[in-house]
Amino acid sequence: MDKALNYLAIARKAGLAELGEEPVGAVTRAGKGYLVLVASDASDHTWRRAKSFVAGTEQQCVRLPYSKDEMGMAVGRSSLAIAAVTDAALALALVKSLPDGDAAAEEALSRRTEKLNQRKKEARAHQRNLRKGKK
Repeated sequence: MDKALNYLAIARKAGLAELGEEPVGAVTRAGKGYLVLVASDASDHTWRRAKSFVAGTEQQCVRLPYSKDEMGMAVGRSSLAIAAVTDAALALALVKSLPDGDAAAEEALSRRTEKLNQRKKEARAHQRNLRKGKK
């Protein structure tokens, strides 16, 4: 199995992926998705829906070089046309592992991952300051 499909399988097992059109639509409307993945042999309608889910947001949409059957096999289903990854670092790793990586998606996910890491660092510093009594 390819490295990108392994990342998709890890995301599913960790509860960091939504599978299928309805769950993907819900998670993207809520702004919780970072990356929407569409199978290479998915219908044009599915591709347009995926693009409309992320339109006007920082969420990325990528068409994978894998078929619905290959994506489905990675996550333990018979087939899978569309999925969303809800973790920024995992989404970035998946995009980087693609054979013909999407440079725009990789750049956008890198920025969002850095922003999230900076927020975590500031939150830890804030907690440390609260414990030590600094203002």
